[in-house]
Amino acid sequence: MSSNLSQLVLDRRTLLALLGAGGAAATLAACAGGAPAAGGSSSGGSSNLRSGFSQAPVKVPSQYAGRTAILFWAPFTGVNFEAVQALFTAFNESQDEIYAAAESQGSYADLNQKYTAALQARQVPDIVCFPERQWLQFWQADSLAPLDRYFDDEWSLDVYMQNYVGEGTAGGETFVVPFARSTPLFYFNKDRFREAGLPETGPTTWTEFAEMSPALLALDAGGQSLKPMAFSAEDAWFGQSHIWAWGGRWSTDTEVTADAGPAAEWLQWKKDFIHRDGFGYMAKAAMTDFQTGVAAATHGSTASLRGATEAAEFEIGTAFMLGHDAPGPKVPTGGSGLSIVKAESQERQDACAELFRFLAEPENSAQWHASTGYLPIVTAAQETQTVKDLVAADANFGTALKQVANAQTADPIGWYQSAVTEINAAMAQVYGDGADVASVVSSLQGKLEGIFDQNAESIAKVLAS
Repeated sequence: MSSNLSQLVLDRRTLLALLGAGGAAATLAACAGGAPAAGGSSSGGSSNLRSGFSQAPVKVPSQYAGRTAILFWAPFTGVNFEAVQALFTAFNESQDEIYAAAESQGSYADLNQKYTAALQARQVPDIVCFPERQWLQFWQADSLAPLDRYFDDEWSLDVYMQNYVGEGTAGGETFVVPFARSTPLFYFNKDRFREAGLPETGPTTWTEFAEMSPALLALDAGGQSLKPMAFSAEDAWFGQSHIWAWGGRWSTDTEVTADAGPAAEWLQWKKDFIHRDGFGYMAKAAMTDFQTGVAAATHGSTASLRGATEAAEFEIGTAFMLGHDAPGPKVPTGGSGLSIVKAESQERQDACAELFRFLAEPENSAQWHASTGYLPIVTAAQETQTVKDLVAADANFGTALKQVANAQTADPIGWYQSAVTEINAAMAQVYGDGADVASVVSSLQGKLEGIFDQNAESIAKVLAS
């Protein structure tokens, strides 16, 4: 991700200001439960059409000419985008009425910025996906269509892992169906752990890992000491699990609690682990350092499993996220789902729903899991031979499935990109610069309170629905 995009801060007020007074008025009407606009939901919910918004340019290959073309702006690159393209090709070949195109936009932050610009220009894709609950800012801007009208006995929220479906609803309606969902994992180099005489199962707690680290630090890595752990400047997602492991939260339903104590205790522990003991460091690209053997361990998403396995020249091990002094902490749900963008065409929106239905078929969900490492989010996919064979061949995919039981939605303040940016920056100050923890936490508390205040009404509405 480019440095300017990683600093993107987009909250409700900023987004509504960018979209103009008309967007703000529409959002206020929707939040107030007013009558749907013309072309609204047949079920009596919010509107699904938005006049004046048209489809962004899409290239249709000649063999698919004459079909209804739909466009997905994907926040995936590399192996994961190739897997999306394979699924879309399968969909396009499975029927003769719809052509689905996928275009990589880079990262989630890239997509966030480009989609905001598209809303300003009123020329939008048909499908987008944003991580966890970060789609709420675009729901507030009245840019996403409700999906409940499409559900039936064969395809509905019932087919997905249930601890992920609630993140797609707001105001009593569904705006996201799960697709590229994940949890964070602890990745480690099994070969180096064996060489150091350490258990091949890896650690279960940070206390245990700290005890293992001197043995790893004693190993050579290209003329330098092997670093036990590589962190990054964008570890907020992993930080959510850490603060839970230390008994705290970034926020409750009604207030920010970053300065309540556990966050400072955890960050001081990590500061000592990195800067006093020399067991870790903040890398420019932590997963790259891990894959190339510079570091013995790092954090990563289940979505990195396939790419990391193919890139590394050693045996990768995975474990649950580490607890403080007890194993198996709660972990935040991760990844994203699929949303339909409001525009002027009902035909395209209906076509998008057909694609979503196809992607929710168990074998297609299983193939997405096998190709990427994202979870087989459709429950029935776990019973396919594809998933059973995969877990039998690579236990790391089984680790990801087992840890789902510990997954839950992030604290409410973490639903907003602006807050995630601030948490990233605070963690990086401690991890990278060894900054004074008390000062960092105090400053973060104030910044998060400002973001929470801007979004308190929406948080309350979502939690009440």
